[in-house]
Amino acid sequence: MAGGGGTRLWPLSRNRRPKPFLPLLDDGRCLLEATVSRLSPLIEPHDVYVVTDAAYAELVREVAPTVPADNIIGEPQGRNTAAAVALAAFAIERSADDVMVVLPADQAIVDTAAFRAALVAAGARAAGGDMVTIGIEPTAPETGYGYVIASTEVERHAGRDTLRVERFEEKPTPERANELIGGDNAFWNAGIFVWRRATVIEGLARHAPDISEPISAWIDGHGDGARPAPGWPGTAMAQVYGAVRATSIDYALLEPASLEARVAVVPATLGWSDLGSWSALRDHRGGDDAVVISAEEPARVIDIGGRNVLVHAAGGRLIALVGLENVVVIDTPDALLVSSVDAAQDVREVVDRLRDEGRDELL
Repeated sequence: MAGGGGTRLWPLSRNRRPKPFLPLLDDGRCLLEATVSRLSPLIEPHDVYVVTDAAYAELVREVAPTVPADNIIGEPQGRNTAAAVALAAFAIERSADDVMVVLPADQAIVDTAAFRAALVAAGARAAGGDMVTIGIEPTAPETGYGYVIASTEVERHAGRDTLRVERFEEKPTPERANELIGGDNAFWNAGIFVWRRATVIEGLARHAPDISEPISAWIDGHGDGARPAPGWPGTAMAQVYGAVRATSIDYALLEPASLEARVAVVPATLGWSDLGSWSALRDHRGGDDAVVISAEEPARVIDIGGRNVLVHAAGGRLIALVGLENVVVIDTPDALLVSSVDAAQDVREVVDRLRDEGRDELL
């Protein structure tokens, strides 16, 4: 799933080139490219599909050229992840028994071998009919993440423990987050899901028919010639899709399914980050006390005595920092962001203000 505005990564993430298409990693790759690459050799390129806003089909081809053009599924507009998953489940012409892996295209994962091993275990459990998520072993009481709470009921698949999920908890208070990581069976929800195609279709029909029925009916009624692909959608599908409820796959399917004991989790330690803010990127690329500089020409940045600083220089001018601590500086040709590390999550409020003021050229 290559969508979302990535508003907390403004001013680099914009409507014309949002977060999945940005080269934010140490090796210069964009997040979608890295997401596709880390699947190999477990999943062949011809079995990789990308769901994205139809306007970004060319960007997908640019940054992920190994993905066949016919495997790019265009959305008329973003309607959150439940609609994206439903669209893929119905549009991909595969056996109902095939195991389907759902991945956000905007995350960083350091240990790719451990990631693929977790997918193998998840696939083995999913083949039996469960919906499976990857649970990240927490390293801190994060309040910006959702949590997966598992039971002690263990099944072994592909040499790994898999646990039955009891419930999900969204973005806890600091006190609750401390309680969660103090237990043995609470994990960060990475938003990575594995299930049989038939399982997700049946689950959506039961728990979110207002999402699945209009999408499946339109695709079934229009045949292969209307299959979502570059150049799609038509006006009729845009109207159908625009009327679909916008909600996450977690709320629409995983949470109610967990109450039916239909969801499992594979715990994993992957060096994972959702890169949800500039401070998260600084943590991923440098860690505490580091001065992280991202620039085509590092010589354009002069840092003297900095600590816990992230600098992204893309504005074409010299940036000089003296004695700064716990600061994010993001320079682009038309906008400059300066924020404390602790307030980096609030950058989306700048985007909201610009939108309210009609400053679309900066969005």
